[in-house]
Amino acid sequence: MSPLFIVLFIVLFLLSGLRIAQEYERAIVFRLGRFVGTRGPGLYWIIPIIERQQTIDIRTKTVDLEQQETITKDSVTIKVNAVLWFRVVNPADAIIKVANFNQAVYQLAVTALRNIIGQHQLDEVLRERAQINTALLQIVDAATESWGVKIELVEIKDVEIPESMQRAMAREAEAIREKRARIIKAEAELEASIKLTQGAKQMEESPIALELRRMQMLSEIGIDNNTTTIMLIPSEFTKAANSFTQMVEQGNKQA
Repeated sequence: MSPLFIVLFIVLFLLSGLRIAQEYERAIVFRLGRFVGTRGPGLYWIIPIIERQQTIDIRTKTVDLEQQETITKDSVTIKVNAVLWFRVVNPADAIIKVANFNQAVYQLAVTALRNIIGQHQLDEVLRERAQINTALLQIVDAATESWGVKIELVEIKDVEIPESMQRAMAREAEAIREKRARIIKAEAELEASIKLTQGAKQMEESPIALELRRMQMLSEIGIDNNTTTIMLIPSEFTKAANSFTQMVEQGNKQA
């Protein structure tokens, strides 16, 4: 065997161990089945035949959780789907401690989504979506931490409720709006009655103010150029009529 052949064999052997990992990739290296370290990014070398590698992507991944039909705490059947964002922070754990971390994270997120919806009533699911997202994030992230996976964000994308429940909620919303309108109208009438009472007391103390109010009313009526005829009777006539009526009633009682 010639020395040139031996040198060529050695060069080819060394070159066959060269590997390149992209900036977003990491290589998990095993030597005779045992984990020896993480390589990358860039150029690195492994021992041919003796060592093998498994490359993993450490970029953030987006997973669309398929629509789940579940029952809320108040026994309403709804359909919910969500979106999950996660990334690998420890490539070695993601390869060694779980067989398929992508599938494991997906199934865990789906199960946690169904469980957390079952712990809330329908109104809470619709109104408190941010709190539910936060709780779901904490549950999934705590479970995947040992796998070397970081859950960055979980968002409930859509909530589909039955048509009968939609109609009931529409009627409820309409009743609430009607109730609010009636309360506002009653409060306005109460405030107006208070103001009118205060105005009446003020006019009672000053007869001139009452006459001025009558004149203002006449000017407001005359703006429309209508044919309404208004006769003003002085308040003294009204008081005299009341006094005369009282005198007649007392005379009848004495008779």
